[in-house]
Amino acid sequence: MPPYPTKAAPVPAVAPGSLVLAPRYGGPDPAPRPPGGGPRPGRRPRPPGPGRRRVRNPYARLFDRPGTRAFTAGNLVARIPMGMFTVSAVIMIAETRGSYALAGAVTATGLAATAVVAPFTARLVDRYGQARVAVPATLLAVLGSLALLLCVRHQAPAWTLFAAYAATATTPNTGGMSRARWAHLYRDDPEAAHTANAFEQAVDELCFVLGPVLAAFLCAALFPEAGTLVGAVLLLTGVLLFTAQRATEPPAAPRRAGHRARSPLRTAGMPALLVVFLATGAVFGSLEIVTLAFVDGPVAGPVMALQAFGSFLAGLAYGSARPAADPARRLRVCLAAMTALMAGPLLASGTGSLPALAGALLLAGMATAPTLVTGTTLVQRLTPAGQLNEGMTLAVTALLGGVSAGAAAGGWLVEHAGPGTAYALPVAAAALALCLAVAGRPRRPLPYAPAHAEGGTTAG
Repeated sequence: MPPYPTKAAPVPAVAPGSLVLAPRYGGPDPAPRPPGGGPRPGRRPRPPGPGRRRVRNPYARLFDRPGTRAFTAGNLVARIPMGMFTVSAVIMIAETRGSYALAGAVTATGLAATAVVAPFTARLVDRYGQARVAVPATLLAVLGSLALLLCVRHQAPAWTLFAAYAATATTPNTGGMSRARWAHLYRDDPEAAHTANAFEQAVDELCFVLGPVLAAFLCAALFPEAGTLVGAVLLLTGVLLFTAQRATEPPAAPRRAGHRARSPLRTAGMPALLVVFLATGAVFGSLEIVTLAFVDGPVAGPVMALQAFGSFLAGLAYGSARPAADPARRLRVCLAAMTALMAGPLLASGTGSLPALAGALLLAGMATAPTLVTGTTLVQRLTPAGQLNEGMTLAVTALLGGVSAGAAAGGWLVEHAGPGTAYALPVAAAALALCLAVAGRPRRPLPYAPAHAEGGTTAG
């Protein structure tokens, strides 16, 4: 007879006054615990925590795919020099030739050449693959940087500086190639693609902070050409490490016989979006030059870095949130927030308080990453099959064009109206970007495309 009553055995009679421990809820007695402890047989273990399922960090989930950590590390090494080259060239040329005007003209020529060459380089990347195009393009760009270094050091004629720096225009869009890999890996997961875009934008902001600081330190601590030399070595090393990860590389989309590739510029909605990127770039360019003129001292760099740091924090937070279904509407909301936050530096400049201006720039920067992340998502959805690198490079080119125009307009307004009044320019540029986004909004929400029909990279 078992020691406890069960359903299979009748309950024995009990004398009055005896104590019986009946099973709870009328069911069978629980099985005894094993001698070593632990849960009883047949019972599920309790989940960790007070009855709640633990939510996993979305950024940690990104790197579950094999090879993602390796290509991200290589791309980070390749992207840090992007914030070094302009600062290094200006310091190197100004110190050896004694002319900031010459240094500015040389770097402006390089930017103009990049705006022309970069989309064609990206088109080749889409057609033949990242490794086959990015490595030789990087070699040409590194040779251009080394040629500039030698021309400056050996007092070559001024025209050689322009020619050498223009050769660096073949530098591939490393950030765009990294985003293309994420879009390919998570082509069926819009939330993961959103988190990846936010992560890439945060990396951009981090490189924007670290690159100029590293370049200025190297040029001051070692020799004027040190920033350019180290930047060229880092770029080549990073691209080689990045392209070596072939498992995560998106498949190439070779041109078919008799089929002419359609430029992303001809896609409905893309020209209007690029104009929005152009106006958004004017916000950043004008804000930077006006802040440098307003602060005008050794603390100008750290104060400007606060804007990038604010964008970095906002980008990480934005990537952790679940995105709304319509990215076009999200873009309009982000631009409205940017317009409102850009009024902060304008108001703070009226007080003359540097801490107030620093805090306003930190808050203003928090609108940057969400706006660019959402804009990148729209570019990925509008870009035709197999042309994702080209589409994103066009967006970066428009953004840089806006930065140049904003910097020029900001410098003119500073000289004619003063830096305090010139803070109205970033507000006006942000409001213009918002109006352009409203005017060019699509008639219907853009659906999430899980994969392109053709064998190229996919839209995110």
